Amino acid sequence: MNRRERLMATLKGDAVDRPPVSFYEINGLDENPNDPDPFNIYNHPSWEPLIRLAKDHTDRIVMRVVSFLNIPPDPIRELTVTNTWIENGSTYTQKTIQAGKRLLTQTTRRDAGVNTIWQVEHLLKNLDDLIAFLELPWPEPGGIPDIHGVLNAEASLGDTGIVMIDTGDPICAAAALFNLGTYTVLATTEPAWFHRLLELFAKELFYRTQVISTALPGRLWRIYGPEYASPPYLHPRLFREYVTVYDREMVTMVQSNGGFARIHSHGRLRLILDEIRATECTALDPIEPPPQGDVELEYVRATYGEQMVLFGNLEASDLENLATNLFEQKIRKAIREGTSGKGRGFVLMPSSCPYGRELPDLALRNYQKMIEVIETG
Repeated sequence: MNRRERLMATLKGDAVDRPPVSFYEINGLDENPNDPDPFNIYNHPSWEPLIRLAKDHTDRIVMRVVSFLNIPPDPIRELTVTNTWIENGSTYTQKTIQAGKRLLTQTTRRDAGVNTIWQVEHLLKNLDDLIAFLELPWPEPGGIPDIHGVLNAEASLGDTGIVMIDTGDPICAAAALFNLGTYTVLATTEPAWFHRLLELFAKELFYRTQVISTALPGRLWRIYGPEYASPPYLHPRLFREYVTVYDREMVTMVQSNGGFARIHSHGRLRLILDEIRATECTALDPIEPPPQGDVELEYVRATYGEQMVLFGNLEASDLENLATNLFEQKIRKAIREGTSGKGRGFVLMPSSCPYGRELPDLALRNYQKMIEVIETG
C-alpha cells in the first residue's frame, strides 16, 4: 500500500502492511533549504539529507493551520500597537493593548539559530490584568475558512501522505497569556475567572472547528494544549473542568464530519488518561516514555488502544543524544509495545524535532535508523 493509504487505514483501525513512521514536524515539504533567510535553519547543509529522507521514506503528515477570510471587524485592533525590531541578531516583537486604564504588554524574541519563538514578557501578569482582558470589546466569531492551503498541500503530497489540521484548545490559548507560575496559581485559586477566560476562547474555537471540519471533512486533526492541565502543573481533577469538557466539543465536531481528532499532550499521562479517553478522541500523541513521561506504551496500548491510534513513543532528547545502537533498542521496543495485542493502530514518531541551525550527525543517524528498522523489521 502507498503511504497515504497506510496512514488512512491506520486512522480507521484497518490492517496495514507495516506501522507508519513520521518525523513529526519534518515532512520534506515545508522545509526549504533554498530560502536564504537567516532565520530559516533549514538552509544549513546539515539538514538536506534529513529533508530528503523525510520526503522519500516517511509516511508524511503535514500540519496546516486554517486561516479565515471575511472576518468581522475587530475593535481590539484599534486598542493594539505592535512594534518589531532587530537587536543583536534577534527579532523582537512587542504588542501593547490598552485595556481600560491598564496597558497590557507582550514581548517575543526569535533567534536566527533556533527555530522557535521565546516569550520574553507575557501579556497578563496578575488577576487585575485578566479582568481587564476579559472586559475588552471582543468581536463575535465569523468568517469563512480559507481551505486552499490544505488542498494545495494535499495535491503536493499526492499518495505520499496526508494533511493534519492543527489547532490549539481553549486552555492552550488561556495558559499562554501568563508565565507558568502565574498561570498555575490563578488556574488553581481563581477558577471562576479562569473559566470565563476559557469560555471566551471556546466561543471562537468552537465556531472555527465546526466550519473548518464541515468544509474539510475526513481529515486528521491535532488538538494541542491539554498538557497545561496535566500533573505537575494542575491537580488531575482540574483536567476534567479545563480540558475534557471543552476538547470533547471540538472532538465531536471533527469526528461528526468524518475526521479523526488527535489529542497532543506531553509529559505525565497516567492520571489523566481516563479524561483523555472521555474526550472520545481517536488518537493520542506523543506518549513519552519514562522518565520524561510516567507510563509505558504497553500499558496505554492495552488499556486505551482500542479507542485511540497511538503516536510516539520516541523521546526527542534520545533522538538527539542516544548512541544509535541504544536508540535502535528504543525503536524496537516502541514498535513492539505499540503493536502488541488488540489496538486501533500505531505510528512510530518522535515527540518533537531538533530546532538548532545545525543538525547533529548523531540525530541524522538515529533518524536513518528509524527508517531502516521500520522498513526492514
